[in-house]
Amino acid sequence: MTLEPEQLGQSKADLAETLRTLRKRAGLSQVRLAQRCNVSQSKISKIETAEITPSLVDVELILRALGAPQQLMAEVTALARLANTEWQPIRSSWRRGLEKRQAELAGLEFEAKELRYFLPAMITGLLATPEYIRASLEYSPGDVSKTVARKLDRQAVLYDTTKRFTFLLTEQAVRWSVLPPPAMAVQVDRLASLSHLPNVRIGIVPMGTAISRGPMNTFTVYDDRLATVETFTGRTVFRDARDIAEHLEIFNEYARKALFEEAARTLLQEWASLFR
Repeated sequence: MTLEPEQLGQSKADLAETLRTLRKRAGLSQVRLAQRCNVSQSKISKIETAEITPSLVDVELILRALGAPQQLMAEVTALARLANTEWQPIRSSWRRGLEKRQAELAGLEFEAKELRYFLPAMITGLLATPEYIRASLEYSPGDVSKTVARKLDRQAVLYDTTKRFTFLLTEQAVRWSVLPPPAMAVQVDRLASLSHLPNVRIGIVPMGTAISRGPMNTFTVYDDRLATVETFTGRTVFRDARDIAEHLEIFNEYARKALFEEAARTLLQEWASLFR
């Protein structure tokens, strides 16, 4: 199934209607289907009214309980995967106010215990200096002062030792000159400093590292329950376990090639000196 952004909002309602229709065609009540799936009747009801979005495991369980043929299972499973994906256009964030997006990110960071960031192009706000943050928001409409302040406030989460952070940055991400050289040197020094935090790992993938998979997108994985992928025009949010597992596999592939701790700090010190 081709994933079109305009489909994402409707897919949840389509999935709910499809599952409800299939249950009725099978001549089963919600209570009977719930018994076959070993779940509560209220969960079946919430799935059929789109009050909750079922996972792919839930959908496959329901389809098997209904005796759905293989082709139908494939079609409905594809719809379920779409329903577990959300497209958030950047223009929508601009309309709502970028500081509200910062509140949403702070909520995700508060709930998660293990956070993984793959950064192929630029440095994320959690690791950035105030000057870097402001420069990176230059393209955004309106006054960005509140957004800068919110981004800086979010950095406090790095000092919560109940959480674990891993940041993977390519050499391009570190050395992309968002600021004039003296300010970039300060930014690179900050990366080296933060790498000393006991719950923060900063990995660097230098140019020339042999990796067959190209670094296509910035993405973040929160525990094993949610992944977000950034593009120029917006972000896609994945909640399906298979999509999350695939992003974790990609992340781990790059992590195996990255330099950490003293090896990473040595590179960062060299690059900071070059900027100076």
